[in-house]
Amino acid sequence: MAIRISDSEVVPRYAEWAGPAVFKQGFRPFFLAAGVSAVVYVALWVAVLTGDITIRTVFPAIMWHAHEMLFGVIAAVIAGFLLTAIPNWTGRMPLQGWGLIGLFGLWFAGRVAVAHSATLGVLPAAVIDGTFLLALIAVALREIVAGRNWRNLPVVGAVGLLAVANGLSHAEVAGIAVPEQVGPHLGVAVIVMLISLVGGRIIPSFTGNWLAKNRPAVARPVPFNGFDRGVLLVTLLALAGWVALPNHAVTAYLLLGAGALHVVRIGRWRGLHCLRDPLVWSLHAGYLWVPVGLLLIGVTEFADDIPQTAGLHALTTGAMGGMVLAVMTRATLGHTGRALAADAATTAVYIFAFLAAAARVGAPFTGDYHLILSLSGGLWCAAFALFTIRYGAILCGK
Repeated sequence: MAIRISDSEVVPRYAEWAGPAVFKQGFRPFFLAAGVSAVVYVALWVAVLTGDITIRTVFPAIMWHAHEMLFGVIAAVIAGFLLTAIPNWTGRMPLQGWGLIGLFGLWFAGRVAVAHSATLGVLPAAVIDGTFLLALIAVALREIVAGRNWRNLPVVGAVGLLAVANGLSHAEVAGIAVPEQVGPHLGVAVIVMLISLVGGRIIPSFTGNWLAKNRPAVARPVPFNGFDRGVLLVTLLALAGWVALPNHAVTAYLLLGAGALHVVRIGRWRGLHCLRDPLVWSLHAGYLWVPVGLLLIGVTEFADDIPQTAGLHALTTGAMGGMVLAVMTRATLGHTGRALAADAATTAVYIFAFLAAAARVGAPFTGDYHLILSLSGGLWCAAFALFTIRYGAILCGK
């Protein structure tokens, strides 16, 4: 599959839209919603952990936290990315206006349904929440088929697997006999594969563009090739094993192998030569958590003093949090016609996100777990709140 993304690409054309500017382009409402909800959900989660509040849903507290971060926050980012990328892939008109309002309304309805699932009931909440991803699949599939852009069909398949993961999460809450945590684990696995695939395309591309302009004497990143395909295959097998057989030695070895290969992979991208540009190094910093997470989860099979949550949060707080902020800031600037340059606020967003991940991964190894956990939550909220403040005006403006 070829994912074609470059700094210079813009959506080919737009229909006239006299309504709010936030519904002019697909990334606008979903990136804004991701920023706001990332703050709200983590702030609530920290309050739950400290005993200040109780979340009254049918989901156990920890499952509610995992569900809303994966199928609420990250799913919104994926929707914004796809709705912006698909018109570039197909050359067709993007979803905007009332159609975009309707799709966003389904996402928002899902968040309300999960929050009030104790009142609505398990099945109604699951149906309402599940509708969003199914609608996103339908929109993406319609555009790809109409544009005959078959090479990007696997992306629709990934969203389909994310919808399955969401359904499995609801099924577990409903008492249906499914393996424990299989839904959230499948969701994490799908998103990590998307990061590995998309990141493997855009990071060397954007890095190479920057080096050509600013440091022409430095060797360019190695482009996507057979080695990358091998890394993706091993990662797919490792994550599939983690979902199906999480405590098996073979799974552990696959995870360790995949992590090591990702270390080699990121080393081929020349990230250390781009430390002057936050828009570039933020991508490398976010991706770095992929091998860290895979290695940590793999080593838990052989080291009892390393909890699996350390590796899990390297993949979620680290890779997902870091990569979505790097992608959202860059895409927002580029697709609104602004210069691709990070100001002090944007740089602070990246730093806060990286420190939040480091604190969350390191929390189990410190003397005061809850203090470091609260620190991580505060840094995470600072990163996404600052993103929302800095980029909210752009997303809601012209």
